[in-house]
Amino acid sequence: MINKQHNLSMVKQCRVLDIQRSGVYYQRATESTLNLSIMRAIDEIHLKRPFLGVRRIVDELEDCDYFVNHKRVHRLMKLMGIMAIYPKPNLSRTNPEHKIYPYLLRNLTINRPNQVWATDITYIPMSKGFIYLVVIMDWYSRKVLTWRLSNSMDVSFCVDALEEAIYHFGCPQIFNSDQGSQFTCMSFTQVLKDNTIDISMDGKGAWRDNVFVERLWRSVKYEEVYLNCYQSMADAKTGIGRWIEYYNNHRKHQTFGTTPALMYTENSLKQAA
Repeated sequence: MINKQHNLSMVKQCRVLDIQRSGVYYQRATESTLNLSIMRAIDEIHLKRPFLGVRRIVDELEDCDYFVNHKRVHRLMKLMGIMAIYPKPNLSRTNPEHKIYPYLLRNLTINRPNQVWATDITYIPMSKGFIYLVVIMDWYSRKVLTWRLSNSMDVSFCVDALEEAIYHFGCPQIFNSDQGSQFTCMSFTQVLKDNTIDISMDGKGAWRDNVFVERLWRSVKYEEVYLNCYQSMADAKTGIGRWIEYYNNHRKHQTFGTTPALMYTENSLKQAA
C-alpha cells in the first residue's frame, strides 16, 4: 500500500492509511545460514510426513545431523507457517477478530470449471532467505489460475492473486481456503463478498479438504524448488513460473489424461454452449 516513489511523504501516507510507521520501516531480521538449512530440512520432513509434531520433527532432524531443541524448531515452524496436521479438540481460531466461514464442499459433486476455486500458501526456500508462494486453483480441472510470490505473509499478495484470477477467469460459485489469517481477514473476504462468491473454509488441520493444492506443493517442490537454489526473488519467479506453465499446459493429469489447461478450457466451452 505504501509507495516510496509517491509525491506524498511516507509519514503522510501512513497517516492517510491509518497505519503505524514502525510497520513500514521495519526490516525482518535475517535468519542464520544454519537456521535456513534447518528450515529447508523441516520443509522436506513436513512435506513427507505432515502429521509429525515438533518433537517428532526434532527426532527426524537428528537423523539428518541437525541437533536442535524443540523450542527452536517450534519457532522456525511458526515462521514458516506450517504445523502438524491431526485432529484437535477445542480448536481455536487463527485470529479471534476474523470470522470463520463453514465448510461447503462436504458431499458436493464438483463437475465443472469455476464451480469451486481453492487457495493455499507454502514456504519456498532460497539460497539466502525464504519467500512464500500462493496459488489460486480451479478445483475441477486442477488448473493454476494465478499465483504470487511474497517475502512476507502479508495478505496483499493473496488479494492480488485473487483479484487477478477474477479479472481473467470470472467468478467461481464457491471459494475454499483454510482458516489462515490471510484468508479470514476482511480485505480478502470482502473481495469474495463484493463478487457474490460463497466462502468455504476447511476445518483447521483437515488437510484432505484442500488435498489438490497439497499435491501441487509436493510436485512443485520436488520437481522445481528443491532442484534449484534460487539466488533472488526474480530467480524464484522465473523458475516457478516456468514450472507452472509446464504443469498447466504440457503435463497430462493422471486422472484426466489431458492437461489442466485443456480440461479447464474445453469444459468451460461446453458449459457456455
